[in-house]
Amino acid sequence: MQNYRGTFINKNRDAWVEINLANLEHNVLVIKDFLAKNCSKMPEIFAVIKADGYGHGSLMCAPVLDACGVNYFGVASIDEGIELREHKITKPILVLGASPLWAMENAIKYDINVSIFNDEHIEMATQLFERLGKKLKAHIKLDTGMNRIGINKKEASSFIKKVLNCNAIELNGIFTHFADAENETLFEKQIKEFQEIIEPYKNSNIKIHCLNSPAMFSYPQFSYDMVRMGIIMWGLTPYSKENLNMPKVLPVMGLKARITNIHILKEGEGISYGHTYIAKKDTKVATIPIGYADGVARSLSGKISAILNGAEIKQIGRITMDQIMFDVSNVDCSTGDVITLLGKENKIDNIDSWAQKLDTINYELTCRLKMRLPRIYVR
Repeated sequence: MQNYRGTFINKNRDAWVEINLANLEHNVLVIKDFLAKNCSKMPEIFAVIKADGYGHGSLMCAPVLDACGVNYFGVASIDEGIELREHKITKPILVLGASPLWAMENAIKYDINVSIFNDEHIEMATQLFERLGKKLKAHIKLDTGMNRIGINKKEASSFIKKVLNCNAIELNGIFTHFADAENETLFEKQIKEFQEIIEPYKNSNIKIHCLNSPAMFSYPQFSYDMVRMGIIMWGLTPYSKENLNMPKVLPVMGLKARITNIHILKEGEGISYGHTYIAKKDTKVATIPIGYADGVARSLSGKISAILNGAEIKQIGRITMDQIMFDVSNVDCSTGDVITLLGKENKIDNIDSWAQKLDTINYELTCRLKMRLPRIYVR
């Protein structure tokens, strides 16, 4: 089995994550089309591919995004940025989180922008410039209410001026992040604060950006110079309820496994740990080699459905570390047949429905599903 670059990947398991690159391309294009129609000027596109592309595989997806005309890439650490550089990604990269001072020399070496928001960052940039003769590329992170990292409103203006007067820093952007773009009151408070700070720099060479996936379709008037595509790019909703402005995106990730065993569970017998499921009649059971160590949460036990040969099948018994069982009594099947847990064939369950059942978010689940599973790239 090969990936789309032709290099061999893990083929010793009968369970895998399937990544549809055509769907990724589709999503970028419909998002760009929305922005072109709804923004006063077309903003640049910033693709957030941190956490290994939300579990989709950043090194495989980045070239596709590059070819789709993405202008910038966002990562969580300098290491993630270095990995992209070593795989021939030349577009600008920004580390969205805080970078350790001792690692900033590598940001300069690999031409990676870092987020800066305190005087220690300026001091380190100055030391590195004196030693290397090269500027640190950076975006200033403003804290307008997320209360995580960033310079606050009171100190922001003076800090920006200090950075602009520092010949050791190349300031390429100023940005903020929204705590809850669906909360209109909170959004308005944050955007007002952001506007006040960035007003003097709107028509400069500094890229202004604030819209993430959930804010992009509700408030396109605040697109400024660049918008950040995150979860929406992977074909998943960033909203807790329906948003009519969101274009039709397609899930990029699927989850599949082959049946390794079929047997009959007799009436009255239990299955899996604790025998939480007792057969009310003779039941044909199929086992697949995937479990909670692969990112399918044990707490989904008895709550999910899958598709086998076009038919819906119910998961039964406790999900174990490495194996899951399904009731396949109503399906003509054999060992080796493919069960689709997530993917276009499965109209019953998807990442969003799993997230609702687990009281979490789809972001977390896509990241979980990279633990041991090989990723297969298709078009």
